[in-house]
Amino acid sequence: MISRNVLPMLVCSMLLAVFMAGAVVLADVSSGVTIIVRPDPAAGVSHYAANRPPLAPSSFVELPFDAVKPAGWLKQQLELQAEGFHGRLTEISEFLRKPNNAWLSKEGTGDHGWEEPPYWLKGFIGCAYLLDNPRMIAEANIWIEGALASQKPDGWFGPDKGRSGVATDLKGRDDLWPNMIMLFCLQTYYDRTGDQRVLDLMTKYFKYLAEVPEPKFLVGYWPTMRGGDQLYSILWLYNRTGGDGLLDLARKTHRRTAPWHLDVINWHNVNIPQGIREPATFWQLSREAADLAASGRDWTKVRTMYGQVPGGMYGADENARPGYTGPRQAVETCGMAEEMLSDEILAAITGDPVWAERCETVAFNSYPAAMTAELKALRYLTAPNQPQSDHTGKDPGVQNGGDMFHFNPHSHRCCQHNSGHAWPYFTAHLWYAAPGNGLAALLYAPCQVRAKVGAGGAEVRIVETTRYPFEDKIEFALALKAPVKFPLLFRIPTWCTGAQIAVNGAENPTPLPAGRLAQLAREWKDGDKVLLTLPMTIRVKVWTENRGFASVDRGPLTYSLRIREEYKRHGGTDAWPAFDVFPGSPWNYGLVLGKDDPAADIRFEAGTWPADDQPFKADAAPVRLTAHAKRIPGWTLDPTGLVQEVVQGPVRSAEPEEAVTLIPMGAARLRITAFPVIGDGPDAKNWP
Repeated sequence: MISRNVLPMLVCSMLLAVFMAGAVVLADVSSGVTIIVRPDPAAGVSHYAANRPPLAPSSFVELPFDAVKPAGWLKQQLELQAEGFHGRLTEISEFLRKPNNAWLSKEGTGDHGWEEPPYWLKGFIGCAYLLDNPRMIAEANIWIEGALASQKPDGWFGPDKGRSGVATDLKGRDDLWPNMIMLFCLQTYYDRTGDQRVLDLMTKYFKYLAEVPEPKFLVGYWPTMRGGDQLYSILWLYNRTGGDGLLDLARKTHRRTAPWHLDVINWHNVNIPQGIREPATFWQLSREAADLAASGRDWTKVRTMYGQVPGGMYGADENARPGYTGPRQAVETCGMAEEMLSDEILAAITGDPVWAERCETVAFNSYPAAMTAELKALRYLTAPNQPQSDHTGKDPGVQNGGDMFHFNPHSHRCCQHNSGHAWPYFTAHLWYAAPGNGLAALLYAPCQVRAKVGAGGAEVRIVETTRYPFEDKIEFALALKAPVKFPLLFRIPTWCTGAQIAVNGAENPTPLPAGRLAQLAREWKDGDKVLLTLPMTIRVKVWTENRGFASVDRGPLTYSLRIREEYKRHGGTDAWPAFDVFPGSPWNYGLVLGKDDPAADIRFEAGTWPADDQPFKADAAPVRLTAHAKRIPGWTLDPTGLVQEVVQGPVRSAEPEEAVTLIPMGAARLRITAFPVIGDGPDAKNWP
């Protein structure tokens, strides 16, 4: 008998063997449609910056940042961000004041020279380019020019205090962490402009780093934990210039980074998603199977220990702690953003579509509710079960004290600046260049992509029309000047049974298997259309490894109890107020599930699509479920206003059965998502 601990490693090893052997084709479903585990990297990508030898050939290649343009509800998220607190953060944050700001000083002198300005710029510049917003582009250029002008003759750039650890105790040793973030900003700028100064700055900076003695290189807590961000940028530059010494610097960076390739070596909630991508990033150079496997192994370990909850994240309300594993444990908003980015990067490196699915689980269910529906305030911590969200401290139930649940645009320093990169990077990674000079749709949302395809690099424009994840149909309309042969790849989610694909109205006769990639390799013509249908069924998951509570899914969306949200201002300014949110309706329900089929009595209802294209609002959710439930009178808030932990179920309740409404988790700022299961048999327990 194989133990539950060993089985994931065996499965990982078998999949890794398939990856390394290149055995990627599963079956030909019908003419023109092939089902594959991952693309064959040997087919190559000619028109974008794919991996140069000796790096492992690319499974997918990230497109330039503004190759994809958002539409529909996704564009609305970015427009709300642009006019929300993040897009106006220069009016709010003291760290972004321009006078005496070290990131805008050619000499690198002044104040606020640590992570906050590049954290903010990382999302701000991406949002600016995706919307072609003139105000934001002009603002972003001020900060980009400041970074470019700051480079010293020896190659260092950015605040000069970084050489002595402006916010740390490095005492004369370089604090490389803030510069890692700014490199991402510069790469986005380069994608848009092709400005040679970016490549020149990075080349000189990496030559400087190559000369730093190893004992003084990549030291300090934050740089060591997050060295994978620097490694990513080194390989990014190598793929564009092939510069001498870059691969040696990559090896040096890996040696000095915390050993995520060996285990999960730190439990800080933002270090986790940044750290787990480092081993697979380095695998591109090492080609060691253990490095490739390590990222997936680390992800699985975190979810096994602290992520047995709905929403795709894990309980680490600063740090994951033994014994704190229930659904009231929260995660930082920027932890969600970094998880999404790591998933997007790992999808490209590994070619495994599971990383894209992990990304969209967080993007659709956890991330949206971390901010108000207008994106004008955020809270630091968000949990699957959070029926009250106010400014009072919730420790020790959550690790952090203070106003961690307060919707406040003026507070929550790191998340206030960093969380804005989630939607921009999500948009940029909706499409990837695929081997054989094709394209792959790994994430789905309304958009259009322009990219070079085929042997000659012809431009194709694909308009993706959909209301996914709220609806199950996705249409792709191609525009070409002349017929071109290239492959198109589409991810079939693991939850989807009976997926169908049709080209110009001709439906493929066999449903597509879940968890795979469907590849259409053919000559495409102007006006061709592909219709992908991903049927969504209601599923109930009982979390047997964590108190036996239940959650309800339909397609990629998890659903939460609809709680009336009562907003009360607490602080802030008239222009940018802060809010507590209190429940205006009962929330302490357990689900009554069908005995043979837990989901049998849960009903789906499609509502009216919101006129403002914002589906992540509790009172305007375009889809909902109706379920049966009973209240649990003993389930209350603790003296701090934190929800009491779910107890091991099933749970008895003498209350009458009621019909309750469930709405998408991402639309519920107040939420019960992990429900006690109501029972009346010998195993049922009274709520203590």
